[in-house]
Amino acid sequence: MKGFMEFIRKQGVVGLAVGFILGGAVSKVVAALVEDVINPILGIALGAAGNLSESSLTIGGAKIMWGSFIAATIDFMVIAGVVYYGVKKLGLDKLDKKD
Repeated sequence: MKGFMEFIRKQGVVGLAVGFILGGAVSKVVAALVEDVINPILGIALGAAGNLSESSLTIGGAKIMWGSFIAATIDFMVIAGVVYYGVKKLGLDKLDKKD
């Protein structure tokens, strides 16, 4: 782990690229967790017939996709939490300080 931290600290653009790739991978895992596990459970709890993302309210000709909005909000909060606690746990917030 120490070698990885040194790599990120000294490589600049390459380290930034590695960070984007890792961020994309974490985003996919979290999106799958939210879509495949959390949303169906919330859908059942809220009385939606299946997946939360499919829940909607129709008023006149307009279809309000409130379930999709809630699902996107949950997705954002989980990703933000993973990134925040990951950065804190790994000590990446202290990498900008020069030796």
